Amino acid sequence: MDVKEETMAAFELFDARKQASTIEVAELPQASVLVPLFVRSGKIHTLMTQRSEQVTATYSGPKLRVGAGEVCFPGGKRDPSDKDEVHTALREAHEEIGLLPGDVHVTCKLLPIISKNAIIVTPVVGFIPDSFRAHPSPAEVSAVFTVPLDLFIGPTASPKATLVPSLSFDFVEPHTGARYHIWGLTAMVAFVVASIALKTKAKGHETFNAEGLMSMLRQRLEQRTRTPSKL
Repeated sequence: MDVKEETMAAFELFDARKQASTIEVAELPQASVLVPLFVRSGKIHTLMTQRSEQVTATYSGPKLRVGAGEVCFPGGKRDPSDKDEVHTALREAHEEIGLLPGDVHVTCKLLPIISKNAIIVTPVVGFIPDSFRAHPSPAEVSAVFTVPLDLFIGPTASPKATLVPSLSFDFVEPHTGARYHIWGLTAMVAFVVASIALKTKAKGHETFNAEGLMSMLRQRLEQRTRTPSKL
């Protein structure tokens, strides 16, 4: 198998669409983010955005509470017309960066993560063409950039036992020199995705693996929703 096929196979074990267990979260606000992956020079990369400095002042749509200038994945709150979490993620990515839903090969819907604002956020992982060129919405996105996924399991990764939003990563875009600080829920999602995709334990934190991370996230979600899993 090539790199893309191996990565897609790694996500199969964690695809919530194929799992019988459920956690009742209907009464909480829900949102989705798309984690776009692609292969470049034999390595897995992801696409990230920086929110517009004007977003809090000019935009009043159903977005996640992401501050102006913060780094995040494309995404937002679920609309009543959305069919499911995947639909939400694809719709938001189209609106924010011009990514056509048909250009996304959805690979996995991960277990939801609960944000500090008590929003249930479902990460949707999908492969996109490496030739994709973003057309960001100026009202929402000020920059779109690519990051090698192994950044999130390198020596700077510092997961805490509770997986509260304590992770943070700094990235310098090699062509422009632009500096980005990735933290909070976005850093957590990136860390989980990298741990699964690369099937590697974070350097210096060998007790953390993909299975352990997902188990911790499930426990945290169950504690916050107070609804036991059927597993």
